[in-house]
Amino acid sequence: MIRIVGVDLPEHKKIQFALQSIFGVGAYRAKSILTEAHVDEHKRTRDLTTDEINRIQRSLERFQTEGNLRREINDNIDRLKRTKTYRGSRHAAKLPARGQRTRTNSRSARGGGKRKTVGSLSKEMAAKLEDSSAKK
Repeated sequence: MIRIVGVDLPEHKKIQFALQSIFGVGAYRAKSILTEAHVDEHKRTRDLTTDEINRIQRSLERFQTEGNLRREINDNIDRLKRTKTYRGSRHAAKLPARGQRTRTNSRSARGGGKRKTVGSLSKEMAAKLEDSSAKK
């Protein structure tokens, strides 16, 4: 098992896609890291030599990844909350922060969960609801 930047890379995948399991490394960055390290992007992770792994680690050091990147993102969000910006208040309320609509969609962000069908009640159900509210 190959461990780079504190992440175990999947051995059966090609190295280009295995690198994307590191937080902060996407498709473009993975490809540029491999070209800089002179590693074939079609090689499987289990087939890498120790020299190739070391070159990949050296080229990854230029970028913020994993813990440092997560910490910076959280610090930025906390700064928005402290300065009481609109985006910060949206983050604090766990609502979409980039202008998406909330009337429909964004159910997971609003805590709505599963959709509930709202329709007319039968006379029996309406009577039960009235009785329960009258007892209170």
